[in-house]
Amino acid sequence: MGNGYCEIGVSGVSPLMIRNVLEFSRRFELDPDDVSRCVKVLKGLGFSDGTVDRILEEFPRVIMSNESEIQRKIQFLLGIGIPESGIDGIFHSLPGILGLGIEDRLEPLLDEFGKLGFSEDVVRREISREPRMLGMELGEMSRCLELVGTLKCRVPIKEKIFREGALRAGFEVKLRVDCLCRYGLIRREAFEVLWKEPRVIIYEIEDIEEKIEFLVHRMRYNVGCLIEVPEYLGVNFDKQIVSRWNVIEYLRSKGGLVARFSRDVEVRNRHPVGLWKLMKPQKHPESKDDVKNMKCFVESL
Repeated sequence: MGNGYCEIGVSGVSPLMIRNVLEFSRRFELDPDDVSRCVKVLKGLGFSDGTVDRILEEFPRVIMSNESEIQRKIQFLLGIGIPESGIDGIFHSLPGILGLGIEDRLEPLLDEFGKLGFSEDVVRREISREPRMLGMELGEMSRCLELVGTLKCRVPIKEKIFREGALRAGFEVKLRVDCLCRYGLIRREAFEVLWKEPRVIIYEIEDIEEKIEFLVHRMRYNVGCLIEVPEYLGVNFDKQIVSRWNVIEYLRSKGGLVARFSRDVEVRNRHPVGLWKLMKPQKHPESKDDVKNMKCFVESL
């Protein structure tokens, strides 16, 4: 089937798309003609090759959708003011929109944004800039805005958080909560970390991931330590975290490290990061020594 993709009208397909489509097709006993038919429908609706690839990669269930279902989503977006030229970009950024109901998910979500005080123009502008906003759960934006509304931080930090408006600020909180949850925190804990250390909201996701990867794989602490020592995520990675840890490791290798950092750090059992979405997170087995040493490390920066 993979060899037949050139024949069904998709150019430059990704290996992940091929794999996902093959797995989905096997599960539901579909054949290449079903995939070809779907591609023709998507391209007939005006989607670019890149977007067709993204849709099949992220939402292969589209193969079992009929054209009218897809058209309804397009009409919904046009109805809220998204220009026709922006439709392709919406589906490219959020292929999963094809799996979201209009009456039970998308319309209630926009109603929620309206009740939070955002005008239709603001909502339309932000969705055009960040289509993934349409993938938020009902009530999620309300919770995120509740958090940013209660932050106690310096004025410059708060100004950076709100520099692109409250709606975008709420979405940035959602992205960082999702990031922390991917590493094993539950949502309540992730919100707690952001509330205690608001600077996390203005850091790029890649910066946060880099710090957590270093914490877990290099420093060998459990991610649960962030609940007690969220300041770790608020300091500069290269200039403070890495440079300070290098000094500690050097002193340890020379036998000159003070007692609070000298113990051997036990390696904890952890599920692979990608499985956190599929299973209930384990309780964090961090010890009091873990938290104490993390606090000492952060205080030393």
